[in-house]
Amino acid sequence: MMKTRLAEVIGVILIICGMILPLNISGQNLKTFEKKYLKELPHGKPSDADAPQRYRMTAVYVNRDLYGNFTGKTKVSGDYTRGLENGQVKWNNVKIAGSNNFDALFSDAVKQEYMENMKYTPSPEMLKEDTFVNFPRSSENVFARNLIWDMMAIEGFAWDYSDSLKLNRNYIIPQIKGEFEMADIGKYEHNSIHLCWTGISLMNGELCAVIEYRAIDNKIEIGMDQIKTKGTEQYWGTTWISLKSKLIEHAEMYGGSIQEIEVKGLKDKFLVKTIRELWVDRIQ
Repeated sequence: MMKTRLAEVIGVILIICGMILPLNISGQNLKTFEKKYLKELPHGKPSDADAPQRYRMTAVYVNRDLYGNFTGKTKVSGDYTRGLENGQVKWNNVKIAGSNNFDALFSDAVKQEYMENMKYTPSPEMLKEDTFVNFPRSSENVFARNLIWDMMAIEGFAWDYSDSLKLNRNYIIPQIKGEFEMADIGKYEHNSIHLCWTGISLMNGELCAVIEYRAIDNKIEIGMDQIKTKGTEQYWGTTWISLKSKLIEHAEMYGGSIQEIEVKGLKDKFLVKTIRELWVDRIQ
């Protein structure tokens, strides 16, 4: 992976050098380059006419107490396919693994059979309780739901506002504030979501638009049979979108939350800080 990324970086440098040399000779070439790549983004979603596209999403959650002492970690992964008939998507091979040792590798991942071949059309319906009627009543299923909601957010940031983004200009998604229900497990309230088109780069051999986003000081509250939480969360990330196909070539998301936890059967509440790192890679 490191060698691949290094090769891509070198490739970008060579491309840029190849562009800069002629641009120094002719201002007209510079205007042509700006008009072609930097004036506006390709609008809308990619076409579903081509073969379905497959991705692997991986998320790692690391828990610590308020003083930074490690208390546990969880890894969630799954294969995501989009571009199916009638705009549907599906999940396969969703697995969850945990460890109480920070330096240990994840092992004994458990496949979440209730998500195998789960198909749906991305929409606000995915926040309704009926969508998850076949999910188990356990705290772990929150991680599985997050795969769905995180992918919807990444795709939404990539495509839904492409006609509003201007190079290096901050864009705040309008009418995003307000509390909403997360199916039957809790509530979430965004403060604001900022998007910014920061330039172009090379990813997976594709010339890509780079979109960055951030959402700070969001409120979160979860209530389930055995556990209740209340706190704040912030997340930010970057997505690489092919200028040719409009497909997502790669995405990264990072986040952190501080929550007060109440577990059934325990007398005292306690605070937990969770750091989340997430990657979305094309499956070639």
